[in-house]
Amino acid sequence: MIKRLILAVLLAGTSIVGNAQNKISAKDIADKMKWFEDAKLGIFIHAGIYSVADVSESWSFHNGNISVEDYMKQQKGYTLSKYDPAAWAEMIKDCGARYCVITTKHHDGVAMYDTKLGKLSSVKTCAAKKDMIKPLFAELRKRDVKCGAYFSLIDWTHDDYPGFLKEKARYDIKKEPARWERFQKFFQGQIKEISDWYNPDLWWFDGDWEHSAEEWQAEKTRKMMLDRNPNTIINGRLQGYGDYDTPEQNFPVVRPAFKWWELCMTMNENWGYRVSDNNWKTPYEIITIFVDAVSNGGNLLLDIGPKPDGTYPDTVVSTLKELGDWNKRNGEGIFGTIPGIPQGHFYGPTTLSKDSKTLYLFVHGKTSGQVMLKGLDNKIKDITVLGSNVKLTHKVVGKISWSAVPGLVYIDLPETAVDKYVTCIKVTLDAPIKLYRGQGGFLTN
Repeated sequence: MIKRLILAVLLAGTSIVGNAQNKISAKDIADKMKWFEDAKLGIFIHAGIYSVADVSESWSFHNGNISVEDYMKQQKGYTLSKYDPAAWAEMIKDCGARYCVITTKHHDGVAMYDTKLGKLSSVKTCAAKKDMIKPLFAELRKRDVKCGAYFSLIDWTHDDYPGFLKEKARYDIKKEPARWERFQKFFQGQIKEISDWYNPDLWWFDGDWEHSAEEWQAEKTRKMMLDRNPNTIINGRLQGYGDYDTPEQNFPVVRPAFKWWELCMTMNENWGYRVSDNNWKTPYEIITIFVDAVSNGGNLLLDIGPKPDGTYPDTVVSTLKELGDWNKRNGEGIFGTIPGIPQGHFYGPTTLSKDSKTLYLFVHGKTSGQVMLKGLDNKIKDITVLGSNVKLTHKVVGKISWSAVPGLVYIDLPETAVDKYVTCIKVTLDAPIKLYRGQGGFLTN
């Protein structure tokens, strides 16, 4: 029984949502998290005026790289003249993404929808005169893609927000509590607008680091969203009142403590479009990162930044197509799976079917030859390569008749069966997977 419990923990990951500071019980949210757990891939869209002048989102004026005045002048060049939400949604669907998150408002305070509360928006103050959110959500939902709303809690251009420039604040909230209270009502009012008008399946908050949960009224804010939609999911940037963790850019070597997590990562080096940023990740790099996240029980939220006219760089389009084609070949080993076997049994990412009777092994690059699997205490019924259904042969070596320790499985992967990016080997087992976790030799447990 103890062995089974240990294996269950290794395969399923931790059973808590987050660390000791997290206020949310995994048990309470398990039902609504099912689609997120199965989704595996999301697309993140950083759409905003920062795409006009080749600057780094709102941080460029906050850090003093550009004046506030020059930064805000970008609104005149933010035209969205070629914005085609149906084409965006189709591209997102085709790449295999099950959800999409778009900026409704970044730290600069410029909303990408027709807010009635803020002074700045793509409708009122930008050349575009368009609400980006409503038509995109409509097109995504036509294609059964879940809709997520990125929302910056901080608002560096709002007169009632204390933070402004990196070296300059507007006021101290302890000395002017009434002013802070006005801002609390403002940001909660915008959240209510988005909730009422667009009803996001997922909320992706940012900027919570500048204030405490009490100052953000995080518990009240969470309740407000859930009162509107009890099934909406909230990311882990609400000072302990989120549903999942979201490490940024750097891949975690150790799986995050949250039961559910997502790696958010840019396709090049910036979240928003910058004409000078051509340091694109290759399809191979993105696919290997994606597979690694999934094998560790997480999702990949891959960011793309549209140009100010509403189109995307050719590299974005071609890379998403390559990702989509790979998912069409290998999606069985990705979507709807559970985390794979513990490291040491196979030198690469793995996943399992939900009944644990099918093991998927991912082989990076154009590796061919013998692939080794250790500690498999099952009989193998069949081995094939996803995408081609090529049948593979295998043999077991080192199995001793008087010992319960299983031998080593060597699978023959011919060069002709190798995927150009990552090969997925499907191993069909006779029963739910059983792994030997002992020390070998005379020891049998």
